[in-house]
Amino acid sequence: MQIQIGDQTLTLNIQYSKRKKISLQIDGAGRLNVKAPKGTADEVILHAVQGHSAWITEKLRGLEAARQVPQPKEYQEEGSFLYLGKEYPLHKLIETGEQDAEALKLELKKFYFNSLKKVIAGRMPQYQNQLKVKPKSFEIVESRTKWGSCSADKKLTFNYRLAMAPPEVIDYVIIHELCHLLHMNHDRSFWRRLGSIMPDYKDKEEFLARFGGFMTL
Repeated sequence: MQIQIGDQTLTLNIQYSKRKKISLQIDGAGRLNVKAPKGTADEVILHAVQGHSAWITEKLRGLEAARQVPQPKEYQEEGSFLYLGKEYPLHKLIETGEQDAEALKLELKKFYFNSLKKVIAGRMPQYQNQLKVKPKSFEIVESRTKWGSCSADKKLTFNYRLAMAPPEVIDYVIIHELCHLLHMNHDRSFWRRLGSIMPDYKDKEEFLARFGGFMTL
């Protein structure tokens, strides 16, 4: 089902369930998700969506603005940097002191490396248990092209820039690489297994595709 909001034609992703009210949500990929009670007529859903057209337009404009070319980073105390999906002034993440921009950039990178290692060490065991797999090791690396990898000898790597992503996106990459311990290729079995642990994994993929370019130093 599609609807015209302003100058955009949006496709509605509708999920019916045992609920009393219609709810709307716009995800990081800019998709309009609608949850509606079972048996709700199409015209009722369209009317509800149209009633929130101003809110939808504002949300979509915000997402579009976020996709613009990243601004140069300001390596000073109040410079804004991402950590686990939220923005923080630099001095909240590292000690700034009297260091110059290059030194601060290096310290911030170290912070991301160390923090991501702790985050993954804390979050990976639950997914190992669910998948009944165990990697030989994992390490944090710097990569321009990959968010994670799994080698034939069961060693995992994760891009330090994931420290800037929301926790659920980090979880997606963890699960993705753990699934490669069962299926080295991206065949149907791989995606079915991944989907059994994280049904909305496509949302996480689209988040990285759209916003990964902003997760940088």
